[in-house]
Amino acid sequence: MTLMTRVFTALSLAVLFATPLRAEIDITEVESPGGVNAWLVEEHSIPFVALELRFKGGASLDQAGKRGATNLMVALLEEGAAELDSRAFAEQAEALAASFDFDISDDAVSISARFLTENQDEALALLRDALTQPRFDQDAIDRVRAQIVSGIRSDQQDPDFLVGQAFDEMVFGDHPYGSPIEGTEESVTGLTRDDLVTAHAGALARDRVYVGAAGAISPEKLAQVLDKLLEGLPAEGLPQAADIDVETAAGVTVVPFDVPQSVAIFGHEGLARDDPDFFAAYVLNEILGGGGFDARLMEEVREKRGLTYGVYSYLVPKDHAALYLGRVSSANDRIAEAIQVIRDEWTKMAENGVTAEELESAKTYLTGAYPLRFDGNGRIANILVGMQMDDLPVDYVNTRNAKVEAITLEDIQRVAARLLQPDALRFVVVGQPEGLES
Repeated sequence: MTLMTRVFTALSLAVLFATPLRAEIDITEVESPGGVNAWLVEEHSIPFVALELRFKGGASLDQAGKRGATNLMVALLEEGAAELDSRAFAEQAEALAASFDFDISDDAVSISARFLTENQDEALALLRDALTQPRFDQDAIDRVRAQIVSGIRSDQQDPDFLVGQAFDEMVFGDHPYGSPIEGTEESVTGLTRDDLVTAHAGALARDRVYVGAAGAISPEKLAQVLDKLLEGLPAEGLPQAADIDVETAAGVTVVPFDVPQSVAIFGHEGLARDDPDFFAAYVLNEILGGGGFDARLMEEVREKRGLTYGVYSYLVPKDHAALYLGRVSSANDRIAEAIQVIRDEWTKMAENGVTAEELESAKTYLTGAYPLRFDGNGRIANILVGMQMDDLPVDYVNTRNAKVEAITLEDIQRVAARLLQPDALRFVVVGQPEGLES
């Protein structure tokens, strides 16, 4: 176990047990002299800070013919910066007991930083170099590219990956959402260093950054460090991807694959995060397929019939499209029955809604589980930046449970009729399903 790992293991336990779950979360809105906005939860019980940066756009910013460029660029941010090559950068972070994580999704580039207050200035200087002066050394490009290509090849043997890829291709076509963020072996192999420099300037820009922080740092200090941290980034990045409508028709698409168990994704259009009905839809989904054993899909597909180990559904409000999806896997000779049961439950809830008992049970679970999310500075900082990206008000964490409690049975019935579309419920199945054809 490295020094940094030992330090952060100890800090994680300290945060978990020294920071009680609060009845209210006190969020301070911060604006730096340079105009960078951030949300902060101060917590001085231990000398530790968690910082989350989120750049809106993510892999959806990839340009035509350059799929995977943003993903490869992000993977290289910790592979050397300014005067430090990959090895020296890692050693410097280790010496400071600082932790940096760089990640990417369809709609965002995410940077997580964890550091001790005594090493704050040095840790942030190292992070600034990674953000503003990545080296993109050719040997690092070749090494990381090879790792990504190996992952792409491995994914082509994974039915869970293949079913998601097939569904996305069917729904989104040539929109960036329609292909994996890693790109293809061909597209990644063709990327040049210049492509990575372009992707960096397009994705990491000050006009799309959101910041959340939690820990032993004051609003004044946070405002001071933000400008220095981001001052080397371009003011504006690439335009955001276009919005796209989700259009599906009821039916099944089968992707043949030689495995004993079929995997299926099912779904249709969902609701945007800012839709007035989203909250009621969130509660409805908990009842239909939220993943718990009390959910209808789990009860009907697993508990009553033993067709699967697990089945669940979830809302997917992407920045440029909204879906309502679910997943299930079952033996090839039983997947057709599982699909029929899911269709039946989808239709029943669309037509009849839920019971008062189901609604109260869902409310009890959702309101009771919510405070458990705030069990450390890292998770709090992540929640803060997510709230900003979803355009939620600063008091949302303290009013969210009241919003859940306010959902009525009539709200659920109305939203069930709107959200659930049996005539658009599409299944994509990877495997050798018996009794199913495209």
